[in-house]
Amino acid sequence: MDDDSQALQAAGGRAVPGAVPPTPAVTQNVAQNPAAFQTPGNADGAAPLDAAAASPSTLMPALLLGTYTPKIDAKGRVALPAKFRAQLGAGCVLARGQERCVYLLPIPEFRRIAGQVQRTSLSDKRARNYLRVFLSGAVDEVPDKQGRVTVPPMLREYAGLGGEIVVIGVGTRAEVWDKSTWETYLAQQEDDYSDMADDILPAGGL
Repeated sequence: MDDDSQALQAAGGRAVPGAVPPTPAVTQNVAQNPAAFQTPGNADGAAPLDAAAASPSTLMPALLLGTYTPKIDAKGRVALPAKFRAQLGAGCVLARGQERCVYLLPIPEFRRIAGQVQRTSLSDKRARNYLRVFLSGAVDEVPDKQGRVTVPPMLREYAGLGGEIVVIGVGTRAEVWDKSTWETYLAQQEDDYSDMADDILPAGGL
């Protein structure tokens, strides 16, 4: 093995058959500072892991966030906010939510919730009651070409939807509220918002 190849090998480089041999100056620089000539990534010069593969955003879908005020027509059709369509556009489940709202659940989230409740012992009366109310009011919907879903009469009556509505993002789901009901609820909760953070968030808060 010649001196150039030995210097490259000592620095973690690899000789390439048929390649033009490095000049003495390059060989000396590689030998003295091998890190400067390594491929960005691991210390041994290996290619780095794909940043997207290691990114937390690839481990879970984008969160549903924000407050929107779309219209609801006489047939119960509501246009999904554009930012929600990536999670809900391929299909979603509408179901009775807490505090008289309608849940809009991505299919995977609906299955997760249903599976979690079903794993609860059937001897638990509260679990049986919740499962009956939740699943009996659930309907699957695929948005139309205009991004609209139809809220069935049963759920519109349950949530009092008929005039102005609000659609909010709640992380893994969206909720549809009657506007006045939402504003009243929000005003009541805002007074206790700081206290909630102390009870719910980990030590250190926001």
